[in-house]
Amino acid sequence: MPSPVRRNRKGGGESYEKDYKKEKFLSEKATSFHGRGSFTAAAEEMLPRPKTVPELLKGRKAEDMAARTQPAKPAKLLLNVTIQRSTGAVHVLLPPEATAEDLISAALRQYVKEARRPVLPSADASAFDLHYSQFTLECIERKERVIDLGSRNFFLCPKIAVVPSVPGCSKEVGNREAIKNSLPLLKSMNFFLL
Repeated sequence: MPSPVRRNRKGGGESYEKDYKKEKFLSEKATSFHGRGSFTAAAEEMLPRPKTVPELLKGRKAEDMAARTQPAKPAKLLLNVTIQRSTGAVHVLLPPEATAEDLISAALRQYVKEARRPVLPSADASAFDLHYSQFTLECIERKERVIDLGSRNFFLCPKIAVVPSVPGCSKEVGNREAIKNSLPLLKSMNFFLL
C-alpha cells in the first residue's frame, strides 16, 4: 500500500512537468522580448552598425555654441490686467519691449472693445495707474519695460485726485499737537484723541 506522500508525489509529478514546460516557454518569450533571444542575435549580425564620430562639435566656434545655449526671448507676453471694480482680468498680448504705459493703453482698449461693465469714466491712459496688486499703494513707473517688471498679473485703477487742504483743518491739527505736547499723560495715550 502506497503511503500518502507517494501519492502526492505522483499526482504532483504531472503538474510539475506542465509547470516546468510553461516556465521554460515564458522565460524564452521574455528573453526574446528583451533582446536576448536567438532571433535578435541573428538580426544584430545582419545589420551593420554605423561608425560614430567622437568629436562632432570640434569644428564649431565657441562663440557660436554660446549663442545657441542662451534661452530665446519670447516673441509676445500674455499679461493679465484687472481693472478696479471689474470682474475678471483683461488678457493683453504685448511684445517684451513694451512699457507699462503701453500696457495701460492696451488694457483699456481691450476693456472697451469687450464692452465690459462698469463703464470707465475715461479711456485715457494718463488717467490710470498700474499696480502689482490691489493691495499695493506704490504704482509702477510708466517708462519701465514689461519684461523687467517680474510679474504677469497687474491691477489698474484710476489716479487718485489730490484734494487741496482747507485752511481751517490745519489749525485744528495744530491745536491737537499743542495739547499732546503739553500733557505727558496724553503723549502715551494719543489714540484717545484721534
